[in-house]
Amino acid sequence: MTTRSEYTTRLIALLEQMSTSQDEALDRVAHQCADTLERKGLVHLFGSGHSVIPTLEAFPRYGSFVGLNPLNDPRLMWHNVLGPGGVRELLWLERTENYIDKFLDHEPLAAGDVIVIYSHSGLNAVGIDAALYAKARGLFVVAVSAGSSLSRPVSHSSGKRLADIADVMIDTGSPVEDAIVPVEGWDRPLGGSSTVIAAVVSHEIICRTGAVLAGRGITVETFVSPTVPGATLSSNDEVFAEHERYLHAARGRKFQN
Repeated sequence: MTTRSEYTTRLIALLEQMSTSQDEALDRVAHQCADTLERKGLVHLFGSGHSVIPTLEAFPRYGSFVGLNPLNDPRLMWHNVLGPGGVRELLWLERTENYIDKFLDHEPLAAGDVIVIYSHSGLNAVGIDAALYAKARGLFVVAVSAGSSLSRPVSHSSGKRLADIADVMIDTGSPVEDAIVPVEGWDRPLGGSSTVIAAVVSHEIICRTGAVLAGRGITVETFVSPTVPGATLSSNDEVFAEHERYLHAARGRKFQN
């Protein structure tokens, strides 16, 4: 029988593995993000399906800062299991090539920015197309994916995986099947791991980037809980205003090029 703590125990082991094996990659990404934010550029975050969740964890949420820009296409997030907005539509669309550029054309991606693309398999068309789109426009591309999937066959017409396009890959260490807890009497494991680990990667990038910026004497408007001493419900008004200024400037840069 499965013990109540088995999922947590297995997940902690994967997180510890990720934090040590990916330390150098995380630091490289943090320095790149700090360089971008110092120039008032943007750090974009993109995913589809469950991989939208790590982008939502990045901003806006308590403990994150201006300059992080989640790219959330509502068509790539399911709202129902069946029917309109359901999983079947999402699974088809995220595997369809030549779609995501129509969404990204409306977003303020500019040369010198960073884009972090989350995909457990690294094989879905939207993630690969997003990476190709970003690379062609001079962005620094980060893949957050599972190294265990690198042996799986490629289906994209480019012949590439997300990791093949990225400047840096952060390996979540999640197993190819994602779920991590075997249950006696069941032929399928339970307890997905990739989304939780990817969300932790988001916070690692945020915290490490903030530390790099602080080392340079730079502070950025930070979204704060009103429970923090000195903060109030209105403390985030300047965060929202600064976010708007960042996006306005970024759109100007994109459409000037």
